[in-house]
Amino acid sequence: MRITGYRTLTTAQRWGRSVGDANGVYSDGVVPVPVVIVETDEGITGVGLGPHVEAEAIFAAIDGQDPRAVTALYDRMLRHTFKAGHAGVVFGTIGAFDTALWDIKAQAVGEPLWRLLGGNDRMVHAYASGLDIGLTDDELVATYQVYAERGLRAAKLKGGLDIERDRHRLSLVREVLTEAAHGTRPGLMLDANESWSRKQAVRHVGELERTLDLTWIEEPVRRWDADGLAAVSRGVRTAVATGENLTGLEQFRPLIAAGGVDIVQTAAVWGVTHFLRVAALAHAYDLPVSPIGNTPVALLHAATSVPNHLVSELQGLQPPIGVAMDLHVEDGAFVLGDTPGLGIRIDETVMTVARQRTAHASAGPHIRPEQAGRRLLAVPPGPCPSTAEGTFDTMRMEDR
Repeated sequence: MRITGYRTLTTAQRWGRSVGDANGVYSDGVVPVPVVIVETDEGITGVGLGPHVEAEAIFAAIDGQDPRAVTALYDRMLRHTFKAGHAGVVFGTIGAFDTALWDIKAQAVGEPLWRLLGGNDRMVHAYASGLDIGLTDDELVATYQVYAERGLRAAKLKGGLDIERDRHRLSLVREVLTEAAHGTRPGLMLDANESWSRKQAVRHVGELERTLDLTWIEEPVRRWDADGLAAVSRGVRTAVATGENLTGLEQFRPLIAAGGVDIVQTAAVWGVTHFLRVAALAHAYDLPVSPIGNTPVALLHAATSVPNHLVSELQGLQPPIGVAMDLHVEDGAFVLGDTPGLGIRIDETVMTVARQRTAHASAGPHIRPEQAGRRLLAVPPGPCPSTAEGTFDTMRMEDR
């Protein structure tokens, strides 16, 4: 079997509400989703949900190769990009190709990827993550009631701009999940998305800990600040979770060495091989690992095979437009199917229509605010902080 070509597509995730974090929001709730498809001479195609920046240059590393040599090809892609650097979005493109190759490898032997990788249990424990900073209280409650109906008993909220607002919103979600679980105490997490300085992080989390039991605080300071993350971890009871925006094992080593990470995270767009290697590194230090992403299907398959998987992020309950997946959610867990490979089916006709409607203005959670981590007060005075000031827009979006 040989790799003969690739195609790139773009579809969209349509949330039906605003989504975002401390850095900004997509008020229309429409988020672009890039896709990479790898083709072979035997008619098997693999799918990777992830970027395709520099795709042509990266594909040159695997063109004509046997796709079943996945881990060797992963290192080959890294070598082909080492001079200019493989961090950031380029690392995501490598991850998308890597995911597609794992999809092909599992299809070739007629097994779901979770089985090929050595998993035994097709259920992967999940927590709810609504990307919810722009929601009103009523919208927040309604959103997490839907998650609770699927059996989820832990939730991660976006926050970091106002202590009392975070306390109030976490308390609302705690009530929703507690009621659904008939009094069982839920897990609560807060994601600050790198919006604080070290002292701000300790002060903010410490104040929340007076009345709330937080499972983890996610990305309290900059992703590479090993000493800062360690200072936060020492300064609060709550565990520090980070890693989703790190690319390469070399970026995890200093964080682990400094004691700056308690929950090791990896993003779905970085690929299966990256996740397996990070999980092995974390396991060597008795640290749990947790995948991040919008229905991170490839990492869910991989999570079944590692001994230190803790829980996986569940964002959307519906897949991106034109994407069907052989998995469902019940009893607070993803349940993987038996379709060979990742179990992903693509409808390119629908995707083409979606692509025409995913253009975004220069605002949103992908842009770091100018004053992030340097504000005297988290939220400047005024009734409606703007995304330009690094806060959030509470306007209701229209269904697109």
